[in-house]
This record gives sequence, C-alpha cells and structure tokens, in this order.
Amino acid sequence: MKLWGGRFQKETDELVNDFNASIHFDQRLYKEDITGSMAHAKMLGACGIISGEDTEAIVKGLEEILADIEAGKVEFSVDNEDIHMNVESLLTARIGQAGKRLHTARSRNDQVALDFRMYVRTQIGVIIDQLLTLETVLCRQAAKYQTAVMPGYTHLQRAQPISFAQHLMAYGAMFKRDVQRLEDCAARLNECPLGCGALAGTTYPIDRFMTAQALGFDGPMGNSLDGVSDRDYALEFLSALSILMMHLSRFSEEVILWCSWEFKFIELDDAYATGSSIMPQKKNPDVAELVRGKTGRVYGDLMGLLTVMKGLPLAYNKDMQEDKEPVFDAVDTVEMCLPVFAAMLDTMTVRTDNMRAAAGKGFINATDCADYLTKKGMPFRDAYTVTGHLVALCTAQGKTLEELSLPELQSVSTLFDKDVYEALKLENCMALRSSFGGPAVAETTRQIEALEAFIQSRK
Repeated sequence: MKLWGGRFQKETDELVNDFNASIHFDQRLYKEDITGSMAHAKMLGACGIISGEDTEAIVKGLEEILADIEAGKVEFSVDNEDIHMNVESLLTARIGQAGKRLHTARSRNDQVALDFRMYVRTQIGVIIDQLLTLETVLCRQAAKYQTAVMPGYTHLQRAQPISFAQHLMAYGAMFKRDVQRLEDCAARLNECPLGCGALAGTTYPIDRFMTAQALGFDGPMGNSLDGVSDRDYALEFLSALSILMMHLSRFSEEVILWCSWEFKFIELDDAYATGSSIMPQKKNPDVAELVRGKTGRVYGDLMGLLTVMKGLPLAYNKDMQEDKEPVFDAVDTVEMCLPVFAAMLDTMTVRTDNMRAAAGKGFINATDCADYLTKKGMPFRDAYTVTGHLVALCTAQGKTLEELSLPELQSVSTLFDKDVYEALKLENCMALRSSFGGPAVAETTRQIEALEAFIQSRK
C-alpha cells in the first residue's frame, strides 16, 4: 500500500501510477532530500517531538541510504512515485517504526519545495564557477590582442576601428552581468520553506529557524501558503539562464561568421570543429552552432514553466510537478555549453592580419576624418557632409580616404593639411578613442583588470 493510501479502497491503476510518478526525473534530488530530512529529524528531536533515540536512528539510516545511493546500490521504485517517498520507504524498511516518525510536522509540499530550492541554489554556484572560467579565458585572450585593429560593426556593416580586445571585453561585460543576475537569484531564493506543511503550517512546536540555519538559509519563508506554492526562484533562474544563453548565442554567431572564408578573422582548433561527410575541405564550427541552437531549448524551458504557473490557485497543485524537468534540462544544457565554449575560445587562432585588412576597407575612419575637420573649427554637421563627399569620391576612384592626395582633400576643404594622414591612420584612430570604455590600450587594460578583480572577488 502507498504511504498515502489509507483513505483509498482501490489500488492505483497502473497507467495512473506511471503517469503520476516523477521518480524517473526527480531522483536527482536525492542528496537535497536526505539532507533536508536529516535537518528536519534533528529539529524534531531538539524540540522534543520525537525521541533522541528515534532521531539518532533516522539520521544514521539516512546517512547509510545516501552512501548506498551514491555507490549505485539503490534501485528506486515507481510505485513510491517520487524521491521523497522512495527515501522514506527505504528508511522505514531499514530502521522500522522510527522511520515512520520522520514525516511528523512535514508535508511532501514543503519537502519538495525545500529540495528544489536547495538544488537551484547549488546549480547557481556551479554555473557561476563556469562563467568565471569563461571570463578568465576572455581576459587572457583580450590581453594578447589590445593593439589588434579590427572593424567594429553596426548593421553588420563596417563602422569604426576597434581592437579585438575591446570586442572580447564587451562579452566579458555581458557575462559579468550574468554572474550578478544569478547571485541576485540566489540571494532571493535563500529562504527556507521547510515547516510550511501542506499549506497552513503545523500544530507541532517546531523550530523553523533551526532548520533554516542548519540548511544554510537566511531564515524561514514568512508565509506558509507562499512557501509551498512559490516557484518564482525557478522562473528567475530560468530567466537568468535564458539571458546567459542569449549572450552565448550572440557570441556563437560572431564566431561562426569570423570562421567563414568571407571573414577569416579566427580559426578554430581542430579539436573544436568538425568536417563534412562529403566535402573534404570543410571545417565546421559545430560547437558554436550547437550553442546557438540550444539557446532556443532553454528559452522553451522558461516559457514552459511560465505557462504551467500562470493559472494556478494557491497553494500546491499537481501541475507544479512539471517545474523540475524544464529546470533540469536548462541546467544540463547550460552546464554542457559553458565549458566547451570556453575551451573553444581558449584554443582558437586569431588572424590579426585579416582583421587589419578588413579594417582598411569600408571607410571606418570616416568619423575620424569629420572629427579632424571639427577640431580645425568646422561645425560637425558640415564636417560630416564634407566627409560624405570624400567617401563618394573614393568610391568612384576605388580609393580609401588615406589614399587621396592632399590636393584632392583640399579641393573639398582647405582645412585639410599634411597632419590629416596621421589622423586617418587606423591605429591612431583606435588609440585616440581613449574615452572611458573605449578601445584604446589604456582603456582595454582597465577593462581587463576590472574584470579580473571581479573574478577574484568571487573565488
């Protein structure tokens, strides 16, 4: 008979049993479930709700079950539905009547809320560590390419000269925010639902502050209805992971472009690329493509759980069993993507010659030409128009701005002098962009050092 079967006159239909069971996916919560149960048992003993002997037997039994699970000696049963009832059944089978006292002053509702909250908290730490590793790779690569000129783009059109370091640090800033978002999520979720019972607390004289402290929470949740029905932390977690995957996907798109013959800004290490089954010349950026593809999967996990939660009355509803699989899937996806993406970036070859050649085309020093005239006294809008005429002239003649002769430049504006060629040199254009956050070496150095300090502050 099921642990909850006292009121029922029939056995559960086998189809319903399989449909209702969650053990095939929630078994990964075994450690959180056992840890929470041990804290609960110790609290029951400390409050005099169960005897010291029962407390000791329960804790010892749970420790042995945990060891057996991690040693692969436990086979879970679908008849016991979920990880919570599987563990309780194992405990009762091993220690007898004392095991039946573990569930005193507790419901599966607050039990699962606790387990899931602890799981998310743990995975946030894992993902933050992976992000910090990726950030370290970005800092290392950026430090090597602070003078490597490349075209910066808007609308995927060459726009202004920047350094490869500047480009990498832009992603460094994104991933830093991802770390901070996850930290914010961890701080908000760190309240303990244990002791909320099914929805209305309990008549037993429990100490919820004791269990909260034992399990590393800041304190107990303040409303028992909210305690068992809240999944905001899971939604916030999935939202943070979706934004993280969006950043990875944008970066992947650029890696894919940069690998193409049309750009050839980088070449991936052979260990992080694949070939074609029919075209022997191909070297495909499959890692980046898969990361880009898996982003949609994490978005789907977020939308799935939002849709599950949108119409649920308080407190617990069985619909909420659907909270775990999207979170598990998103966690597995992100924790698979981050390490391989970091390794791909760490081993890539950067073709600075091709970057510089691309930067030499597309008139990306046109703004600098206009700025030159402005510094000579011409209003910027007039300087903008003059430079536009020069671009049209260059286009007609197949030249770049710096290839125009001084007489050609002066035919458009007498403000041009020989020093214009230094102003139009791409390396100078980049080096002079020393405003805070810009691509000048002093500024990319500051950005790298700031990110490195952030990484160290989290270790």
